[in-house]
Amino acid sequence: MAALAAILTAAPILALAATVSTDTGRLRGSTANGIAAYEGVPYAAPPLGLLRWREPQPVQRWKGIRDATAFAPACLQLGVSMAGEPDPRTDEDCLYLNVWASAKRPRGQSPVMVFIPGGGYANGATSLPLYWGDRLARRGVVVVTVAYRLGALGYLAHPELTAESPHHSSGNYGLLDQIAALAWVKRNIAAFGGDPGRVTIFGQSAGAMSVSMLMASPLAQGLFQGAIGESGGLFEPLQLAPSYSLSVAERDGVSYAKSVGASSVAELRRLPGAALLHGEAGKVTHPVVEPYALPLSPYDAFVAGKQARVPVLVGWNAEEPRSLTDLGSVRAATFTQDIRKAFGPLPSAMIDAYPHADDAQAVQARTGFERDLRFAWDDWTWARLQARAGPPAYVYRFERRPPFPAGSVRADWGASHFAELWYVFDHLDQETWTWTSADRKLADAMAGYWVDFAKRGDPNGPGRPAWPRFKADDGAILRLNDLIAAGPPPELATLKIFDGVYAQLRGAPFGTAKAP
Repeated sequence: MAALAAILTAAPILALAATVSTDTGRLRGSTANGIAAYEGVPYAAPPLGLLRWREPQPVQRWKGIRDATAFAPACLQLGVSMAGEPDPRTDEDCLYLNVWASAKRPRGQSPVMVFIPGGGYANGATSLPLYWGDRLARRGVVVVTVAYRLGALGYLAHPELTAESPHHSSGNYGLLDQIAALAWVKRNIAAFGGDPGRVTIFGQSAGAMSVSMLMASPLAQGLFQGAIGESGGLFEPLQLAPSYSLSVAERDGVSYAKSVGASSVAELRRLPGAALLHGEAGKVTHPVVEPYALPLSPYDAFVAGKQARVPVLVGWNAEEPRSLTDLGSVRAATFTQDIRKAFGPLPSAMIDAYPHADDAQAVQARTGFERDLRFAWDDWTWARLQARAGPPAYVYRFERRPPFPAGSVRADWGASHFAELWYVFDHLDQETWTWTSADRKLADAMAGYWVDFAKRGDPNGPGRPAWPRFKADDGAILRLNDLIAAGPPPELATLKIFDGVYAQLRGAPFGTAKAP
């Protein structure tokens, strides 16, 4: 980040942390300000050679004490996860996690928060200072951040891969990595002072979509006791995403292989990893509904009552697309055409719900439309399905505009996609921006809400405004800004329009399965 050099020069002198024993060997990390950090901890074997596009395999035991004072390279990718970030080191050997915990380590007592970063399943790195877990760990939790395979290496489906799989499936290798990491946490986190029976998974963007898939996956059942999804979920009708079906994904996988000069999986496995980032990689960089890891989409799993029955906290940001879309090019005259070019032949009822009589109004309309289409409806739906199922749900809307510097690429992003992360991780001081007392108060409150949710399945705690439990009939959410207050989401009317359109696409009312 822009202030990383200043942060590092101002950082306290690190001391070696106590040795920790895991089921594959001993680790030694570093300690600063009473928090021990263990970085670059392997949770699965390197997915190289014949292990490329295979379920993650166990780590081989090592002898002696493994150094855990440096982050491992990020998984292979083309870009960075957020504009303005330095490119991380990358490698196909990337299945590592990081742990932050109290240096005193009260054995097996502290709740655990496992973070799954976003990046469109295509990029991201757990080494980004924004994701460091030291500040949350000071609040009495153990924090784990997890890297998982990205792009074609993480999500390729192909008929040859399906044929060689004992589960008759392919794709979702990144999701299987996340499940392997959670299994590692269950086996080992007590050695770091964590309670393996109180694990909350939390993710942002594609990480939040991954959280929704983990709730739906039979392989992840029992590996976590709470779930947080920030700006993401996978609940829209599959009719809008036919490539998520295994048969279509396999066809796209064959086309992708040809685009990088391979006629078989054997040839793909012989290519250097960097070569796999090109061609039609974008066509295969997404999850797949397949028989093994994700036999039902999250929506269908919730409707069938087959999801993990754990408390949920979800939400979205008021200006999500400001960091994702070139809003300066939005024009009223081409508003509908541009949306259909970007998102496909969506019904007019969805687009017409956003008035766009002139260019200024069109910018606001595009902001609202993309926010609702890509984030708000999914998270609102996640909460409604959760409320019907019984376990608690809590919903937020992040509205605070961080003081992004004038003249920077972020200058006018506002309450955009990922803007809440500085507040959730309580890491305002990693940026030399003009933070105000209101920003610091909000960061303290949000980190407190998230940690208390991990501790008790309820974000409420002393000294903060009450956060009402979400109920499908009243839809009360918590609006996070200078003033923290509960109320209905401002988008409620347009979200209900989406409901009607999606019910028609599914051929069944909301929350019900289509008749066979």
